[in-house]
Amino acid sequence: MQIQRTLHFQDYQPGEAYDEMFQTAKDVRMNYAAYKEHLESLSIVNIKKLQDATDQAQLLMGMTFLVHGDEMGIEKILKLDIIPRIIEGTEWATIENGLKQRIKALNLFIHDIYHDQKVVKDGVIDLQMIKSCPAYLPSCHGLEPPKGIWTHISGVDIIRDSEGNFCVLEDNLRTPSGVSYMLENRKILKATFPKFFDKIMIQPVSDYPKILYQMLEYISPVSDPTIVVLTPGIYNSAYYEHSYLAQEMGVELVEGRDLVVRGEYVYMRNTKGFQRVDVIYRRIDDTFLDPREFNPESMLGVEGLFEVYKNGKVAIANAPGTGVGDDKAICPYVPDLVKYYLGEEPILSNVKTYICSRKEDLEYVLDNIENLVVKETNAAGGYGMMLGPKSDAEMHALFREKVRKNPRNYVAQPMIQLSTVPCLADEKFSPRHVDLRPFIIYGEDISVIPGGLTRVALKEGSLVVNSSQGGGTKDTWVCQNNSNQSQSC
Repeated sequence: MQIQRTLHFQDYQPGEAYDEMFQTAKDVRMNYAAYKEHLESLSIVNIKKLQDATDQAQLLMGMTFLVHGDEMGIEKILKLDIIPRIIEGTEWATIENGLKQRIKALNLFIHDIYHDQKVVKDGVIDLQMIKSCPAYLPSCHGLEPPKGIWTHISGVDIIRDSEGNFCVLEDNLRTPSGVSYMLENRKILKATFPKFFDKIMIQPVSDYPKILYQMLEYISPVSDPTIVVLTPGIYNSAYYEHSYLAQEMGVELVEGRDLVVRGEYVYMRNTKGFQRVDVIYRRIDDTFLDPREFNPESMLGVEGLFEVYKNGKVAIANAPGTGVGDDKAICPYVPDLVKYYLGEEPILSNVKTYICSRKEDLEYVLDNIENLVVKETNAAGGYGMMLGPKSDAEMHALFREKVRKNPRNYVAQPMIQLSTVPCLADEKFSPRHVDLRPFIIYGEDISVIPGGLTRVALKEGSLVVNSSQGGGTKDTWVCQNNSNQSQSC
């Protein structure tokens, strides 16, 4: 009888970054102790089978995305590594409170920018910084969104630095993606480790569609509203998520061509004729929403939609104009915005960010570009970015020229060694860098979903976690915040 070999962590080397599972190469953190014991009770063959099963589950569920620029046009799975990221309940409580504080301040900031602009008059931020933001929409001046909420659904990217501190990398306030993977990852991991899940106490994420629906219902101009999810269509890289959320909420998934403005209202075409639409969860960018108001070449939006919205006859989440709050050059101001609007000290700090439109920051970036991460202020998905320490002199020179020509378009940050979590690689456990995108829903209350999406750089040594750049995901377990949490996890 052949004895199946088991995988152990005695050869695991955490490296210089903060490791989520190990304090040292020998000492496991308390929240991972039970999981480590369970994992080491399985054979290599079984662990590989479990990983293969998760890959197949993702394919069967249709959990795929299309990478921009892929000449083959092949949809790929956003690979789920079976080793979860586990966060202690007390740590999560700090993150949750910090995110609520941050979103509240950003919502007040956006409202102020489109109304009295007191934050500018009081010298907290320069008006030119606002006006030069590509997502700033003058058409939104004087706009009163339903219930005064602009930032209905947000995703804030957080990292843990080498000291173990959580800090904010950037905000996503327009159409943040990834929540469907968070939900499906949990379903898959519960099926992968059913016996283990029966023994532990992990905060659930499955309420997200319900909370999302309740928020959309809350901002509706009528009771018992008709709610739709507006998608750009099947060729959008996040289409799976759009259709998933519509299905989970039990609402219609529509494209711009399915909607029409007639008189004072928006209607949806269906087999019986036309049905009034009261709430639109839009997954298309601001300027594509209405070709009459914004981009006349847009084929994705609905002509006349913005006027109906301004008149309070339809609610839109997130509100048009919200993007002014998540420009990467605005992000460094958020701690000051927290102090200005709320009179509180920020609970979550920002990663140090150099704003290249500032003369002194520009000089520093140009002189130290080989040590910095340079990002376009309005780009996403890992595009328009350069990792100085991992780039050559030619790339440094190219980005120096780009920054010099258009400073407002760039920010820079020190390259931080993101924390690591073990991944299964080549029949062994190896550290891989991760970040975290928690999701926040702002309705009658502000709800932070416990966990969010952990993104992982699957390539050894890589710090780029974006799916479009070869990254994957992990399920994020938040321990119940009680006196037995260390035993529970």
